[in-house]
Amino acid sequence: MNEKDIVIGIDLGGTTTKFGMYTSEGTCLETWTIPTDTNEAGKQIVPNMCKSILSTLVDKNYTSKQLLGIGIGAPGVVSQEEGTVKNAFNLGWAKTQDIRKTFQQYDLDVPLYLTNDANCAAYGEASVSHASNIVFITLGTGVGGGVVINNSILTGTANSAGEIGHLHSSLNYGFTCTCGNENCLETVASATGIVNVAYVESKTFMEDSKLQKAIENDEEITAKLVFDLVKENDKLACKGVDVITYDLGVACANIANIVNPESVIIGGGVSQAGNILLHKIVSVFEKVAFPLVRQSTDIKLATLGNDAGITGAAQMVIQGEAKYDENF
Repeated sequence: MNEKDIVIGIDLGGTTTKFGMYTSEGTCLETWTIPTDTNEAGKQIVPNMCKSILSTLVDKNYTSKQLLGIGIGAPGVVSQEEGTVKNAFNLGWAKTQDIRKTFQQYDLDVPLYLTNDANCAAYGEASVSHASNIVFITLGTGVGGGVVINNSILTGTANSAGEIGHLHSSLNYGFTCTCGNENCLETVASATGIVNVAYVESKTFMEDSKLQKAIENDEEITAKLVFDLVKENDKLACKGVDVITYDLGVACANIANIVNPESVIIGGGVSQAGNILLHKIVSVFEKVAFPLVRQSTDIKLATLGNDAGITGAAQMVIQGEAKYDENF
């Protein structure tokens, strides 16, 4: 490999940290993970990342001088300008963490690209879609999102753009969100929210239902179970999923009406429900989106799975350094 031909992409999670080593053209050479050590307010997280990169470079017969740059997707409020992350409470980071400074202390003084983890996944999906404008919605334990406009991540004034999970839900179940507000989209459309909706709807449901019986018998209820029972035309499961996907379809339409992306991409664990989820969202979207928007914006499922974060992190470096070279 030539000098400055290696890119590292990092997806920093609360349980594990995933790394990808790429060429400057975006070809993946290696992936690996390490545990995320959140002990002692997470003070070893960034040093452990640096040590892991240096160790892997040595194992693969590379040096840090061959690094074009490092990209990181992290939870919390991320500042690319300052090289910091704050309010990443699942990492134990109540205080602001100076990521760039720590990397420099480990002789990894290379261009460092930082963004929110959901934005990073959005950028990854945009890169494999060869799209300049996309909205990414991740449905997992919560609901996250990222927006890519003209090949750039939309960060917003306070680095808080793309908080799709905190759009208001029309369902008015009264669930309190982790942000402190009530009736956020996240409270009904996340994996946790889907289960909560099933419990609420079961209280007034009078027809025969496997889901109803499972709830009455105190069995474990999961989002996967709900969607599996939709395949069996379970009436309670179908009712719950119908109201949830209505909210998601309206949310997709509202977002698309504002930014008119090429695609709204649905990812996260809940998206594994596949076409059952997708077709219901699309049906609502096509009814409520502005005509030109519904003709030009596709709703589709994510393709990268758990690699979206590291792919997006690497692509931030590749695209960012390409822009730098164009300007000088």
